[in-house]
Order: sequence, then C-alpha cells, then structure tokens
Amino acid sequence: MTEKATFAGGCFWCMVKPFDEQPGIESVLSGYTGGHVENPTYEQVCSETTGHLEAVQITFDPNIYPYEKLVELYWTLIDPTDAGGQFYDRGESYTTAIFYHTDEQKEIAERSKEALQASGKFNAPIAVKILPAKPFYEAEEYHQYYYKKNPTHYNRYSVGSGRAGFIKQHWGKEK
Repeated sequence: MTEKATFAGGCFWCMVKPFDEQPGIESVLSGYTGGHVENPTYEQVCSETTGHLEAVQITFDPNIYPYEKLVELYWTLIDPTDAGGQFYDRGESYTTAIFYHTDEQKEIAERSKEALQASGKFNAPIAVKILPAKPFYEAEEYHQYYYKKNPTHYNRYSVGSGRAGFIKQHWGKEK
C-alpha cells in the first residue's frame, strides 16, 4: 500500500530527481499547494497572489522507503534556515514547508525538525513550516520530471541558483 508525502523546497524542478532516484518511490509530481486558488497556473502562482507554494507530491511504499527517510532526504535538498525562498528564487511561492497527511507524519516531521535544530548544524533557526496537507494541484506537463526532459538546463539551473553549492557545502554531497 502506498502513501503520499508533500514537500515544498523552492523550485520544484530541483526537488524531483533526488526523490525519484530512491527505491520504493512510485511517482514524484511537481505542483502547487497550500493556497486558496483552485487549479492555479504557474503564472498565477508566480504572481504571489494564490498563497500556493511550489511543491512535490511523492507517492511511496513506506515498507521500502519509510517516511522518516523521505524527511531526512528533504532536509539535504534545501537551506532549512531561509524563510524568504530558496537560493536564487525569492518569494512566498518558493518558501519551504512539510505538508503532513497523517498525525504520524506530523510527529515524524516535528521530531526531525527539532533534531536538526538541536544538532547545531545551522546557526540560524530552522524556518521550515510543518502544515496540514491541503489540495495538491499538479503543475503543467512541461514542469513534470523536468530533469529528464531538459537535463542541460536543469543542471545549469541547479548550479546557477546556488542550490548545488549549498548542498555540497552543508551536506557534503552532490545534488
């Protein structure tokens, strides 16, 4: 039986590949969530008037890749201290959040956030919000699995946005 996990981590293009490469992951969809406009378009979300964040919704088999591991991976894909967006991308639609689908997911996310804060890895407070899941709207087709459709642009963006360098510096790994 599969479950859903939803994470906002800035540009959704950069959030798909790391999850998609893990065992037990059925799909990783780019989309919008957290706002008040039904079926928003990319342009609407970018206008910062919908309340939505760019996010990924993951369908996964928890017996193969448990939610705890998804949350651990999520932290290594973002700057968890940045409340104003992620890397080059600024504004509400690029802010971070873990959207929980169950009470168990909420507890796991909160414990994980507390542990990261207590670890001393970052000097600033962890800014990631932990929020109840709201309706998730799939992004336009050209955004889905962007890293496969446009690998050159994807890699250039990941490096140029500052994400790849931050991940290597703070988490000791390549994007």
